[in-house]
Amino acid sequence: MSTPITHGGGIAVAAAAFGGSPEDWLDLSTGINPCPVPLPDIPARAWHRLPDRHLVDEARRAARDHYGSGEILPLPVPGTQSVIQLLPRLVEAGRLVGVTGERVDMTDNRIAVTDDSIAVTDNKVAVISPTYGEYARAFASAGFAVDAVDDIAAIGAGHRLAVIVNPNNPDGLAWRAEMLIALHGRMKAAGGFLVVDEAFGDTDPALSLASRAPQLSNLIIFRSFGKFFGLAGLRLGFAIARGDILARFEDWLGPWAVSGPALSIAGSLLRSDVSAIRSRINERCTGLHAMLNGAGLRMAGGTALFTLVADARAGDIYTHLCRHHILVRKFDYAPNWLRFGLTPDPAADRRLGEALQRFER
Repeated sequence: MSTPITHGGGIAVAAAAFGGSPEDWLDLSTGINPCPVPLPDIPARAWHRLPDRHLVDEARRAARDHYGSGEILPLPVPGTQSVIQLLPRLVEAGRLVGVTGERVDMTDNRIAVTDDSIAVTDNKVAVISPTYGEYARAFASAGFAVDAVDDIAAIGAGHRLAVIVNPNNPDGLAWRAEMLIALHGRMKAAGGFLVVDEAFGDTDPALSLASRAPQLSNLIIFRSFGKFFGLAGLRLGFAIARGDILARFEDWLGPWAVSGPALSIAGSLLRSDVSAIRSRINERCTGLHAMLNGAGLRMAGGTALFTLVADARAGDIYTHLCRHHILVRKFDYAPNWLRFGLTPDPAADRRLGEALQRFER
Protein backbone atom coordinates (compact mmCIF):
# COMPACT_ATOMS: atom_id res chain seq x y z
CA MET A 1 0.00 0.00 0.00
CA SER A 2 1.41 3.40 -0.99
CA THR A 3 1.90 6.28 1.42
CA PRO A 4 -1.10 8.65 1.53
CA ILE A 5 -0.46 12.17 0.30
CA THR A 6 -1.13 15.10 2.58
CA HIS A 7 -3.43 17.63 0.91
CA GLY A 8 -4.87 20.94 2.04
CA GLY A 9 -7.96 21.23 4.18
CA GLY A 10 -6.74 19.34 7.27
CA ILE A 11 -8.22 21.75 9.80
CA ALA A 12 -9.09 19.08 12.36
CA VAL A 13 -5.49 17.82 12.45
CA ALA A 14 -4.13 21.36 12.69
CA ALA A 15 -6.53 22.23 15.51
CA ALA A 16 -5.52 19.10 17.41
CA ALA A 17 -1.88 20.16 17.15
CA PHE A 18 -2.21 23.92 17.77
CA GLY A 19 -5.47 24.22 19.68
CA GLY A 20 -8.76 25.91 19.09
CA SER A 21 -11.96 24.70 17.52
CA PRO A 22 -11.84 23.86 13.78
CA GLU A 23 -14.68 26.34 13.25
CA ASP A 24 -12.48 29.15 14.57
CA TRP A 25 -9.61 28.51 12.17
CA LEU A 26 -9.07 30.42 8.93
CA ASP A 27 -8.45 27.77 6.28
CA LEU A 28 -6.26 29.08 3.47
CA SER A 29 -4.80 25.67 2.65
CA THR A 30 -7.05 24.89 -0.32
CA GLY A 31 -7.65 26.35 -3.78
CA ILE A 32 -11.42 26.60 -3.39
CA ASN A 33 -13.62 29.65 -3.86
CA PRO A 34 -14.17 30.78 -0.23
CA CYS A 35 -17.48 32.45 -1.14
CA PRO A 36 -19.78 29.55 -2.08
CA VAL A 37 -22.60 30.42 -4.44
CA PRO A 38 -26.17 30.16 -3.14
CA LEU A 39 -27.65 26.74 -3.73
CA PRO A 40 -30.44 26.60 -6.30
CA ASP A 41 -33.72 24.88 -5.49
CA ILE A 42 -33.30 21.11 -5.43
CA PRO A 43 -36.44 19.10 -6.26
CA ALA A 44 -37.49 16.73 -3.48
CA ARG A 45 -37.37 13.80 -5.90
CA ALA A 46 -33.61 14.35 -6.30
CA TRP A 47 -33.25 13.36 -2.65
CA HIS A 48 -35.95 10.70 -2.68
CA ARG A 49 -35.03 8.72 -5.79
CA LEU A 50 -31.89 7.23 -7.27
CA PRO A 51 -30.57 9.59 -9.96
CA ASP A 52 -32.83 9.31 -13.00
CA ARG A 53 -31.27 9.38 -16.44
CA HIS A 54 -32.82 12.74 -17.24
CA LEU A 55 -30.83 14.33 -14.39
CA VAL A 56 -27.60 12.94 -15.82
CA ASP A 57 -28.49 14.07 -19.33
CA GLU A 58 -29.43 17.58 -18.19
CA ALA A 59 -26.18 17.95 -16.26
CA ARG A 60 -24.22 16.75 -19.30
CA ARG A 61 -25.93 19.23 -21.62
CA ALA A 62 -25.35 22.06 -19.16
CA ALA A 63 -21.67 21.09 -18.84
CA ARG A 64 -21.30 20.95 -22.63
CA ASP A 65 -22.64 24.49 -22.95
CA HIS A 66 -20.64 25.83 -19.99
CA TYR A 67 -17.31 24.27 -21.03
CA GLY A 68 -17.90 24.69 -24.76
CA SER A 69 -17.15 21.07 -25.64
CA GLY A 70 -19.22 21.00 -28.82
CA GLU A 71 -20.51 17.56 -29.74
CA ILE A 72 -19.02 15.99 -26.61
CA LEU A 73 -21.32 15.65 -23.61
CA PRO A 74 -19.00 15.76 -20.55
CA LEU A 75 -19.40 12.86 -18.13
CA PRO A 76 -20.32 13.76 -14.53
CA VAL A 77 -18.04 11.98 -12.06
CA PRO A 78 -17.95 11.92 -8.23
CA GLY A 79 -14.98 14.27 -8.08
CA THR A 80 -12.11 14.09 -10.54
CA GLN A 81 -10.16 12.07 -7.99
CA SER A 82 -12.42 9.15 -8.88
CA VAL A 83 -11.34 9.12 -12.53
CA ILE A 84 -7.68 9.72 -11.75
CA GLN A 85 -7.78 6.29 -10.12
CA LEU A 86 -9.16 4.83 -13.37
CA LEU A 87 -6.50 6.21 -15.71
CA PRO A 88 -4.11 3.25 -15.33
CA ARG A 89 -6.81 1.03 -16.86
CA LEU A 90 -6.56 2.93 -20.13
CA VAL A 91 -3.08 1.66 -20.79
CA GLU A 92 -1.48 -1.67 -20.06
CA ALA A 93 0.59 -1.54 -16.90
CA GLY A 94 4.33 -2.01 -17.35
CA ARG A 95 6.01 -5.18 -16.16
CA LEU A 96 8.51 -4.65 -13.35
CA VAL A 97 11.66 -6.69 -13.93
CA GLY A 98 14.51 -7.49 -11.58
CA VAL A 99 13.13 -5.61 -8.57
CA THR A 100 13.72 -7.20 -5.19
CA GLY A 101 13.12 -5.54 -1.87
CA GLU A 102 12.20 -2.27 -3.52
CA ARG A 103 10.62 0.43 -1.39
CA VAL A 104 8.99 3.36 -3.15
CA ASP A 105 8.71 6.59 -1.19
CA MET A 106 6.10 9.09 -2.43
CA THR A 107 5.57 12.57 -1.04
CA ASP A 108 3.17 14.76 -2.98
CA ASN A 109 4.58 14.12 -6.45
CA ARG A 110 8.09 12.78 -5.96
CA ILE A 111 8.82 9.10 -6.48
CA ALA A 112 12.15 7.74 -5.30
CA VAL A 113 13.47 4.17 -5.30
CA THR A 114 15.36 3.90 -2.05
CA ASP A 115 17.56 0.86 -2.66
CA ASP A 116 19.90 -0.25 -5.43
CA SER A 117 17.39 -2.33 -7.40
CA ILE A 118 16.51 -1.35 -10.94
CA ALA A 119 12.98 -1.12 -12.32
CA VAL A 120 12.56 -1.96 -15.99
CA THR A 121 9.12 -1.30 -17.41
CA ASP A 122 7.41 -1.82 -20.75
CA ASN A 123 5.22 1.26 -20.36
CA LYS A 124 5.89 4.62 -18.80
CA VAL A 125 3.83 7.70 -18.04
CA ALA A 126 5.00 11.28 -17.78
CA VAL A 127 3.67 13.86 -15.34
CA ILE A 128 4.67 17.51 -15.68
CA SER A 129 5.90 18.20 -12.14
CA PRO A 130 5.71 19.35 -9.46
CA THR A 131 1.94 19.11 -9.50
CA TYR A 132 -1.06 17.42 -7.88
CA GLY A 133 0.48 14.29 -6.41
CA GLU A 134 -2.36 11.81 -6.90
CA TYR A 135 -1.52 11.24 -10.57
CA ALA A 136 1.93 9.86 -9.82
CA ARG A 137 0.56 7.89 -6.89
CA ALA A 138 -2.21 6.26 -8.93
CA PHE A 139 0.13 5.14 -11.70
CA ALA A 140 2.92 3.98 -9.40
CA SER A 141 0.42 1.94 -7.39
CA ALA A 142 -0.68 0.27 -10.65
CA GLY A 143 2.87 -0.74 -11.52
CA PHE A 144 3.81 1.99 -13.97
CA ALA A 145 7.12 3.80 -14.11
CA VAL A 146 6.38 7.49 -13.59
CA ASP A 147 8.68 10.13 -15.04
CA ALA A 148 8.30 13.46 -13.25
CA VAL A 149 9.36 15.91 -15.96
CA ASP A 150 9.47 19.69 -15.96
CA ASP A 151 8.89 20.38 -19.65
CA ILE A 152 6.77 19.09 -22.52
CA ALA A 153 9.94 18.51 -24.53
CA ALA A 154 10.90 15.73 -22.09
CA ILE A 155 7.80 13.70 -23.01
CA GLY A 156 8.72 11.14 -25.65
CA ALA A 157 7.48 8.20 -27.69
CA GLY A 158 8.14 5.85 -24.79
CA HIS A 159 5.43 7.44 -22.69
CA ARG A 160 2.04 5.81 -23.01
CA LEU A 161 0.25 8.64 -21.24
CA ALA A 162 1.16 12.18 -20.24
CA VAL A 163 -0.47 14.36 -17.58
CA ILE A 164 -0.46 18.14 -17.54
CA VAL A 165 -2.35 20.24 -15.00
CA ASN A 166 -3.20 23.51 -16.75
CA PRO A 167 -2.97 25.94 -15.01
CA ASN A 168 -0.74 23.99 -12.71
CA ASN A 169 -1.11 23.44 -8.99
CA PRO A 170 0.80 24.76 -7.04
CA ASP A 171 2.81 27.17 -9.20
CA GLY A 172 0.14 28.34 -11.66
CA LEU A 173 2.25 27.52 -14.72
CA ALA A 174 0.04 27.66 -17.82
CA TRP A 175 0.68 25.99 -21.17
CA ARG A 176 -0.52 27.48 -24.45
CA ALA A 177 -3.14 25.52 -26.35
CA GLU A 178 -0.90 25.16 -29.40
CA MET A 179 1.79 23.42 -27.36
CA LEU A 180 -0.71 20.99 -25.86
CA ILE A 181 -2.25 20.24 -29.25
CA ALA A 182 1.20 19.48 -30.67
CA LEU A 183 1.91 17.20 -27.71
CA HIS A 184 -1.40 15.43 -28.28
CA GLY A 185 -0.33 14.76 -31.86
CA ARG A 186 2.90 13.14 -30.68
CA MET A 187 1.10 11.07 -28.06
CA LYS A 188 -1.55 9.91 -30.54
CA ALA A 189 1.10 8.92 -33.11
CA ALA A 190 2.69 6.70 -30.46
CA GLY A 191 -0.67 5.24 -29.44
CA GLY A 192 -0.77 7.16 -26.17
CA PHE A 193 -3.09 9.54 -24.36
CA LEU A 194 -2.80 13.12 -23.16
CA VAL A 195 -4.59 14.05 -19.92
CA VAL A 196 -5.10 17.76 -19.26
CA ASP A 197 -6.40 18.58 -15.80
CA GLU A 198 -8.22 21.92 -15.92
CA ALA A 199 -9.34 21.90 -12.29
CA PHE A 200 -8.47 25.60 -11.98
CA GLY A 201 -9.51 26.52 -15.52
CA ASP A 202 -12.82 28.24 -14.79
CA THR A 203 -11.13 31.48 -13.79
CA ASP A 204 -9.29 31.62 -17.15
CA PRO A 205 -11.49 29.93 -19.79
CA ALA A 206 -9.15 30.95 -22.62
CA LEU A 207 -6.70 28.26 -21.48
CA SER A 208 -9.18 25.43 -21.92
CA LEU A 209 -8.90 22.80 -24.65
CA ALA A 210 -12.55 21.80 -24.25
CA SER A 211 -13.62 23.39 -27.53
CA ARG A 212 -10.84 21.47 -29.34
CA ALA A 213 -11.67 18.12 -27.73
CA PRO A 214 -13.96 16.85 -30.53
CA GLN A 215 -10.99 16.98 -32.93
CA LEU A 216 -8.42 15.51 -30.49
CA SER A 217 -9.27 11.84 -30.20
CA ASN A 218 -6.66 10.84 -27.61
CA LEU A 219 -7.24 13.80 -25.30
CA ILE A 220 -8.87 13.54 -21.87
CA ILE A 221 -9.82 16.69 -19.97
CA PHE A 222 -10.81 16.80 -16.31
CA ARG A 223 -12.81 19.71 -14.91
CA SER A 224 -13.59 20.42 -11.28
CA PHE A 225 -17.02 21.77 -10.33
CA GLY A 226 -16.53 22.48 -6.62
CA LYS A 227 -13.43 24.70 -6.75
CA PHE A 228 -14.95 27.49 -8.84
CA PHE A 229 -18.45 27.41 -7.34
CA GLY A 230 -17.14 26.94 -3.78
CA LEU A 231 -19.03 23.65 -3.37
CA ALA A 232 -16.23 21.13 -2.98
CA GLY A 233 -18.36 19.05 -0.62
CA LEU A 234 -20.52 17.96 -3.57
CA ARG A 235 -17.61 15.85 -4.87
CA LEU A 236 -18.44 16.59 -8.49
CA GLY A 237 -16.34 16.88 -11.61
CA PHE A 238 -16.57 16.26 -15.34
CA ALA A 239 -14.51 14.28 -17.84
CA ILE A 240 -14.35 15.43 -21.47
CA ALA A 241 -13.13 12.93 -24.06
CA ARG A 242 -14.28 10.89 -27.03
CA GLY A 243 -17.32 8.69 -26.51
CA ASP A 244 -15.63 5.32 -26.08
CA ILE A 245 -13.33 6.65 -23.35
CA LEU A 246 -16.24 8.22 -21.47
CA ALA A 247 -18.21 4.98 -21.86
CA ARG A 248 -15.36 3.09 -20.20
CA PHE A 249 -15.19 5.56 -17.33
CA GLU A 250 -18.95 5.33 -16.87
CA ASP A 251 -18.83 1.53 -16.85
CA TRP A 252 -15.94 1.42 -14.37
CA LEU A 253 -17.61 3.91 -12.02
CA GLY A 254 -20.80 1.85 -11.95
CA PRO A 255 -24.42 2.95 -11.66
CA TRP A 256 -25.52 6.08 -9.77
CA ALA A 257 -21.95 7.31 -9.31
CA VAL A 258 -23.07 10.94 -8.89
CA SER A 259 -25.91 11.83 -6.53
CA GLY A 260 -29.20 13.30 -7.72
CA PRO A 261 -28.77 16.53 -5.71
CA ALA A 262 -25.29 17.05 -7.19
CA LEU A 263 -26.60 16.54 -10.72
CA SER A 264 -29.51 18.90 -10.06
CA ILE A 265 -27.21 21.62 -8.70
CA ALA A 266 -24.83 21.22 -11.65
CA GLY A 267 -27.66 21.46 -14.16
CA SER A 268 -28.74 24.78 -12.64
CA LEU A 269 -25.43 26.48 -11.86
CA LEU A 270 -23.65 25.56 -15.08
CA ARG A 271 -26.39 27.40 -16.98
CA SER A 272 -26.17 30.50 -14.78
CA ASP A 273 -24.26 33.73 -15.42
CA VAL A 274 -20.90 33.15 -13.70
CA SER A 275 -19.43 36.60 -14.32
CA ALA A 276 -20.21 37.72 -10.76
CA ILE A 277 -18.43 34.63 -9.40
CA ARG A 278 -15.30 35.46 -11.38
CA SER A 279 -15.45 39.07 -10.21
CA ARG A 280 -15.76 38.00 -6.59
CA ILE A 281 -12.83 35.60 -6.91
CA ASN A 282 -10.69 38.31 -8.50
CA GLU A 283 -11.64 40.71 -5.69
CA ARG A 284 -10.60 38.16 -3.07
CA CYS A 285 -7.36 37.50 -4.94
CA THR A 286 -6.56 41.22 -4.91
CA GLY A 287 -7.20 41.30 -1.16
CA LEU A 288 -4.86 38.36 -0.57
CA HIS A 289 -2.09 39.88 -2.66
CA ALA A 290 -2.32 43.13 -0.70
CA MET A 291 -1.71 41.24 2.55
CA LEU A 292 1.19 39.23 1.11
CA ASN A 293 2.81 42.32 -0.38
CA GLY A 294 2.34 44.18 2.88
CA ALA A 295 4.23 41.43 4.68
CA GLY A 296 7.09 41.56 2.16
CA LEU A 297 6.49 38.03 0.89
CA ARG A 298 7.55 37.08 -2.63
CA MET A 299 4.77 35.67 -4.78
CA ALA A 300 6.26 32.96 -6.99
CA GLY A 301 3.15 31.96 -8.93
CA GLY A 302 -0.45 30.91 -8.60
CA THR A 303 -3.90 31.28 -10.11
CA ALA A 304 -6.91 33.40 -9.21
CA LEU A 305 -7.77 30.80 -6.55
CA PHE A 306 -4.39 30.52 -4.80
CA THR A 307 -0.98 32.15 -4.58
CA LEU A 308 2.38 30.44 -4.16
CA VAL A 309 4.92 32.15 -1.90
CA ALA A 310 8.62 31.31 -1.94
CA ASP A 311 10.53 32.15 1.24
CA ALA A 312 13.43 30.54 3.07
CA ARG A 313 11.49 30.98 6.33
CA ALA A 314 8.43 29.12 5.02
CA GLY A 315 8.47 26.50 7.76
CA ASP A 316 8.61 29.11 10.51
CA ILE A 317 5.89 31.19 8.83
CA TYR A 318 3.68 28.11 8.59
CA THR A 319 4.07 27.36 12.30
CA HIS A 320 3.55 31.01 13.25
CA LEU A 321 0.30 31.17 11.29
CA CYS A 322 -0.88 27.91 12.84
CA ARG A 323 -0.37 29.42 16.27
CA HIS A 324 -2.73 32.16 15.11
CA HIS A 325 -5.13 29.47 13.89
CA ILE A 326 -4.53 30.18 10.21
CA LEU A 327 -3.76 27.18 8.01
CA VAL A 328 -1.82 27.44 4.74
CA ARG A 329 -0.37 24.69 2.55
CA LYS A 330 3.22 23.56 2.98
CA PHE A 331 5.15 21.14 0.76
CA ASP A 332 7.51 18.37 1.80
CA TYR A 333 9.28 18.44 -1.56
CA ALA A 334 9.72 22.25 -1.55
CA PRO A 335 10.32 23.42 2.06
CA ASN A 336 10.62 27.05 0.94
CA TRP A 337 7.09 27.09 -0.53
CA LEU A 338 3.75 28.03 1.00
CA ARG A 339 0.46 28.13 -0.88
CA PHE A 340 -2.14 30.65 0.27
CA GLY A 341 -5.76 30.18 -0.67
CA LEU A 342 -8.26 33.04 -0.76
CA THR A 343 -9.83 34.61 2.30
CA PRO A 344 -13.65 34.96 2.33
CA ASP A 345 -13.85 38.68 3.13
CA PRO A 346 -11.86 41.83 4.06
CA ALA A 347 -12.06 40.99 7.76
CA ALA A 348 -10.21 37.74 7.07
CA ASP A 349 -7.70 39.69 4.97
CA ARG A 350 -6.97 41.86 8.00
CA ARG A 351 -6.69 38.82 10.26
CA LEU A 352 -4.09 37.31 7.94
CA GLY A 353 -2.26 40.61 7.53
CA GLU A 354 -2.06 41.21 11.26
CA ALA A 355 -0.73 37.69 11.89
CA LEU A 356 1.93 38.11 9.20
CA GLN A 357 2.98 41.46 10.66
CA ARG A 358 3.59 39.74 14.02
CA PHE A 359 6.01 37.27 12.46
CA GLU A 360 9.51 37.92 13.79
CA ARG A 361 11.85 38.35 10.85
